[in-house]
Amino acid sequence: MKKSSRAKRMDRRHARNKAGASLSLTSLMDIFTILVFFLLVNSSNNQQLPDNKDISLPESTAQEVPKEVLTIQISAGDIIVQDVRIASSQEILALEDDVVPALVEELNFRASRSQPVLNEQGLPEREVMVLADKATPYSLIKKVMVSSTQTEYSKISFAVLRKADEEEQE
Repeated sequence: MKKSSRAKRMDRRHARNKAGASLSLTSLMDIFTILVFFLLVNSSNNQQLPDNKDISLPESTAQEVPKEVLTIQISAGDIIVQDVRIASSQEILALEDDVVPALVEELNFRASRSQPVLNEQGLPEREVMVLADKATPYSLIKKVMVSSTQTEYSKISFAVLRKADEEEQE
């Protein structure tokens, strides 16, 4: 049977429209690229140390990444626990005793607000990170460390800036 010109035209039109809608992959690739960059930027460093302009950390070749723990910032002016000012550095240096009562009180308060972490002996043990200026006198750091060990915060670590290795520079 011979088709009429109208039937042929309709067949051509249906064949052309059978292909369906096509996706523009360029737009999808742009969206996925932006998404990948966003995720890389936001997940590159899980924890960032508190930003304090009064503290310049010493440099070290430490390889370990800091964990999310309670921070104690020691600058020339103040002692700060997790953004709460405890006392001035001069007041603490003037104390005769190595234990700082205001710091012990704050650390005990912080410990009471969270679940205890038990060590192998079943004793509560928590971790604290000290951010001390490199010009801070050792006597001040020692008083902070002694005060921390009077509470459940017996694991003490120090924050440092990672110095580039000589092999990496080449």
